[in-house]
Amino acid sequence: MKGLKALFVLSLFASVFIFPTSAFAAHPLVTDDTGTQGKGKYQIEVNSEFTYEKERQYNPDEEKWETKKETGGELATVLSYGITDNTDIVLGLPYQWKKTRIDGIVTTDKAEQGDGIADMSLEVKWRFYEKDGFSLAFKPGITLPTGDEKKGLGNGRASYGIVFITTKEIEPWAFHLNLGYTYSSYKLQADRDANRKGIWHISIASEVEIIKDLKAVANIGIERNPDKTSNTHPAFILGGLIFSISENIAIDFGVKGGLNKPETDLTFLAGIAFKF
Repeated sequence: MKGLKALFVLSLFASVFIFPTSAFAAHPLVTDDTGTQGKGKYQIEVNSEFTYEKERQYNPDEEKWETKKETGGELATVLSYGITDNTDIVLGLPYQWKKTRIDGIVTTDKAEQGDGIADMSLEVKWRFYEKDGFSLAFKPGITLPTGDEKKGLGNGRASYGIVFITTKEIEPWAFHLNLGYTYSSYKLQADRDANRKGIWHISIASEVEIIKDLKAVANIGIERNPDKTSNTHPAFILGGLIFSISENIAIDFGVKGGLNKPETDLTFLAGIAFKF
């Protein structure tokens, strides 16, 4: 309960100190919005993230403490297409990489580093209600086992999930709330033994146009820990900027920090989006 209370307080803090906006959320935010592309319109995004994790751990075999550092990242291409004015189909294909060092020595070989294409995602976003600046949407989706599960790049089996999305605009404010659930199936027995299948997600976001074509964004969230041995759920806070180069091109940058140990210490995010 203490962790949930702390998250609630941080959520209020983020909401109060974010300046007004009336635009929809976008990368680098984790929280989605109810906005769609419009019938017959496309958007292509190329999004990247670079992660850093550091911890001290005890090695009982050598009877000493070691410093473990993990670095990694993802480069994802996301294509959205407006089937109707209020319905999008979204296809995502990520490429991931990672490396582990203990006391400065690389401990992962090429077969274990997890470099390669991860699981592809296919989603449909449907905005089913909109009135007076308040809108609701559902986004069901599946992931296809295109990644190598032996290298930690996927589950080895198709999985599915759904996100309930709320957007509320009170001029000049706008807020976004996501409630999500994902059910994962695993091919490898080791993954089935180690991971929970059902994962819930809660997050909120807001943004502000601080000057023409430049927006500041903030995000906070928590989700169930997939690790069966832990009941501490990863929580994050994020801040960033979105700059619109033109009506159809935008670039973004963000920094995401972990609020507790299960969440990745630090993640740098950057992306570019093209509309046509």
